[in-house]
Amino acid sequence: MTVLARAMEASRRYGDVLALDRISLDIRAGELVGLLGPNGAGKSTLINLFVGLRRPTSGTIELLGGSPTDPAVRRGIGVTPQETGLPETLRVGEIVDFVSAHFPDRADKGELLARFGLSDLVKRQVGGLSGGQRRRLAVALAFAGNPRVVFLDEPTTGLDVEARRALWDGVRSFHEGGGTVLLTSHYLEEIEALAERAVVVGQGRVLADDTVRAIRDVVGVRRVSLIADSLPELPGVVTSERRDGRVDLVTTDPDRLVVELVRSGTPFSGLEIRPSTLEEAFLALTSKESAHV
Repeated sequence: MTVLARAMEASRRYGDVLALDRISLDIRAGELVGLLGPNGAGKSTLINLFVGLRRPTSGTIELLGGSPTDPAVRRGIGVTPQETGLPETLRVGEIVDFVSAHFPDRADKGELLARFGLSDLVKRQVGGLSGGQRRRLAVALAFAGNPRVVFLDEPTTGLDVEARRALWDGVRSFHEGGGTVLLTSHYLEEIEALAERAVVVGQGRVLADDTVRAIRDVVGVRRVSLIADSLPELPGVVTSERRDGRVDLVTTDPDRLVVELVRSGTPFSGLEIRPSTLEEAFLALTSKESAHV
C-alpha cells in the first residue's frame, strides 16, 4: 500500500529532553492507526512532526510524498490538535465555510455536519456551544478539505460516552470511505473500538507496532481473577486491583502464579483466567520499558 506519512530515524529534542528517539514509522493509505503511550511518551510530538508544526532534530519526515513544511502538501491533510481555539462570535456554519475555503477540494457542509452530529447547531455561535459540542466541531473541521490523511490528537478528551461514540461513528465513516487516520488516545477502549493497528510508544521509542490482537499476544499478559481476603507476593504480577470482592491480577505467567498461590496455602475461590485487554497489554509494555530504562 502507498505510504502517506513516514518517519525515518526521527528524533526531536527540547533542550535536554529527548522527546523522540530515532522513531521509524509508516502510515499507509487506508489504515486507521491508534497511537498509544503514557503522558510524555512522545505521541503529540510525533504528530507535530508529521503535520509540519515541528521539525525533527535529526532524521527525516515525509508527508504525501513531500515535506510536511510545504503548505501545498499540507492541503492534503486534516488535523485536530489536543487544544483548539475557535472564534466565539462566529456561527458553526460560518467556521466550516471559513476552514473549507482554504482547500481546493471541500467536503459537503451538510454531510460533514451530519457526520458529527452538528446539523442542528449550524446557526449557533461557538460561544454558545458546550465543551463537547466544541470538541466535535474541532474534529469535524479536520475533515473539511476532504483530506487524504487525518491526524487526531486525543480527539474525544472531555466528551461523555454518548458524544464519544457519535464522534467514533464520524471517524469510522471517513475510514470506511477509504480515508486514512492516525489518532492518539488515553481511552484504550477507543483504540480497540476503532483501530486496526496499534503503535505503542514509550520513552520516545516504538515499543510495539502490530494489530491490537497481535500486541496482546506478544505481550502475553493474562488477567487472573479470584476471591481472597489477602494474598502473598506472587510472581509476574504487572498490576493488581481489588473490586467488588474480587482481586484482579494482571500477570505475565498465569500458570506459575496459580502454582505459587496453591503452594502458599492461601484460601481462595472463584478462580478465573482470561486473555488480556489492550489496556493490560499497554501497561505491561510500558512497565517493561520503564524497568529497562
